[in-house]
Amino acid sequence: MRPEVLFQLFHSVTTLKGVGPRVAELIAKAAGQNVIDLCLNLPTGVIDRSYHPKIAMAEHGRIATLDIEVLEHRYGHGRSPTRVKASDGTGAIDLVFFHARKEWLNKQLPVGEKRVISGHLEKFKDRLQISHPDYIIVPGEEKELPNYEPVYPMTAGLAPKTLRKAVREALTKTPDLPEWLDRSLLEKHKWPSWKAALTAAHAPKNLGDLEPSAPPRERLAYDEILANQLALALIRQRRVHLKGRALTLPNEKLSTALDALPFKLTNGQFVALSEILGDMKSGRRMQRLLQGDVGSGKTVVAFLACLAVIEAGAQATLMAPTDVLARQHGRTLQMLGEKIGIRVAVLTGRDKGKSREATLIALLAGEIDLLIGTHALFQNSVNFKDLALIVVDEQHRFGVDQRMALSAKGLAPHMLAMTATPIPRTLMLTAYGDMDHIAIPEKPPGRQTIKTTVTPLGRIEDVIDGIGRALGRGERVYWICPLVEESEVSDLAAAEARSESLRAHFGDQVALAHGQMKAHERDSAMARFASGEARLLVATTVVEVGVDVPEATIIVIEHAERFGLAQLHQLRGRVGRGEKQSFCLLLRADRISEAAKQRLLAVSSTDDGFKIAEEDLRLRGAGEVLGTRQSGLPQFRIANLDTQSDLVAIARRDVDLIIAKDPELKSSRAQALRTLLYLFERDAAARYARVG
Repeated sequence: MRPEVLFQLFHSVTTLKGVGPRVAELIAKAAGQNVIDLCLNLPTGVIDRSYHPKIAMAEHGRIATLDIEVLEHRYGHGRSPTRVKASDGTGAIDLVFFHARKEWLNKQLPVGEKRVISGHLEKFKDRLQISHPDYIIVPGEEKELPNYEPVYPMTAGLAPKTLRKAVREALTKTPDLPEWLDRSLLEKHKWPSWKAALTAAHAPKNLGDLEPSAPPRERLAYDEILANQLALALIRQRRVHLKGRALTLPNEKLSTALDALPFKLTNGQFVALSEILGDMKSGRRMQRLLQGDVGSGKTVVAFLACLAVIEAGAQATLMAPTDVLARQHGRTLQMLGEKIGIRVAVLTGRDKGKSREATLIALLAGEIDLLIGTHALFQNSVNFKDLALIVVDEQHRFGVDQRMALSAKGLAPHMLAMTATPIPRTLMLTAYGDMDHIAIPEKPPGRQTIKTTVTPLGRIEDVIDGIGRALGRGERVYWICPLVEESEVSDLAAAEARSESLRAHFGDQVALAHGQMKAHERDSAMARFASGEARLLVATTVVEVGVDVPEATIIVIEHAERFGLAQLHQLRGRVGRGEKQSFCLLLRADRISEAAKQRLLAVSSTDDGFKIAEEDLRLRGAGEVLGTRQSGLPQFRIANLDTQSDLVAIARRDVDLIIAKDPELKSSRAQALRTLLYLFERDAAARYARVG
């Protein structure tokens, strides 16, 4: 149960004064629907209104607060604005309004009365003016006009003043919470208490107060990281105490499968497989992340692990992120399964009616040994007779809670997660701290380095000529586009338009595949390309992960500057899967941002996925490091892993000490830490903290 001291923070924003249903809906878009969301939605800027000059001395181009007397209203006609003439005795100024109603102006700025105004000073025809002042205050009520005004992320329809007022109201609901940080840590970093830090973070006075290193912000960021690390540690501790299935692995079919493979495993694959098999024999519940760069052979290791489980008399399942990849795995593993006598089936959201029902019945009866599927495997209707191993491909798309939900599909099943996106150590600790890790560091023998070049779009005809020569040699080519169809607001090449232009050169050799096609049409295009019937596949990022056509030797990525760094690396990995030299051509626009230039330079200078991941973290920050924001990554509201990775290491050490000293979490500090977990909505882990 959430501690009572936090109840007010998790009430709807509609409980705040002045926030009705309509405003609450807008606040939910900008920050969130609860009071705590407003509290954790920190300012991104600050407006300094402390400059309070006489008009004669005022500098244009600055925000100024002025004491004025209203002299005259001069109403505009047509498109010309209304000008309110004013003075402070030292100089004159115009207050400019477009489309202002007379009644409103007469009420706000009556002639002959004094007001305090604040806004951006401009100069027009050698005369100072402020267009639509931000504040018009009656003298004596200046408390409504802050010297320093926080700026928050906004959404259309929500007035900044409304949001600021709601934040102020939300901060009045913040209680004094018990301190969960060690006193020596607070003193070392000069951090305030949680409530004082939150209040100060919402009251910046300069740009320095917005920096991640500002003590109030750093304290709040550390709290968030600590909550994440403690949550993962508790889940990890719970898993250690949960008994797993000690599987007896005869290894006869495993040996047969190894002999049937058309290649020998690399040393890294053997090491990974032996560790996985050791976990499943031990009686400890395995929860392991298998990392490996594009083309390192993770899927083979996962299949062999599944085979060992099946030979032990149980079932296994492999979850892929896309229908395309699930069916590709299905085709590959069904062929191998037939050779060694195991039953493999595929289940995705596309399977309906009688065929789906037949699969579910066979699965529950134990007539399917290995089920391959997509998110459809989460559904309650999917039940196994005896599930002992869950393999999740492209693990970064799933979070801790989803990992736990999958585990409910069997009796203490082992879990093997895989990712082809190498993950920086900082993210490893924050996203997968509840799992054991193993990496396959090398690629299979015979794989050559992919030659990557950056080419201006202006040379596209030369590129097309080169592709024609490659097709003439019998090679196969990918051409990747960022959009499906032309947009009125975008000059990006569309896959459909590009495929038409390439068909004019190469005819029926061109196939098209994108996510908006009907599944059977997309599968048909992929199958034509895989068989060699079509030798040039125009596609969107539907081919980003897992598509395996060893004969493909060239990939062209059009408008490469529009793709993320990790995404470019994944796409490049579609070639170089055979023994022939492969090439990646990154077609870029003439004018691109400096960040885009750095991305293209990084991907063209190395094919080491781990180096690329570190560079991606440096360039774009943790939230986007996997190409697009993924559900499996922790979503930090305050912490910035790009600049605060040192806090992760501190928090990890802190958590290790906490667990070592108080494994049962019974101390008074443990009670405070439980509050911290609920504060940052790590509720599942908080329930494992055996306190209270």
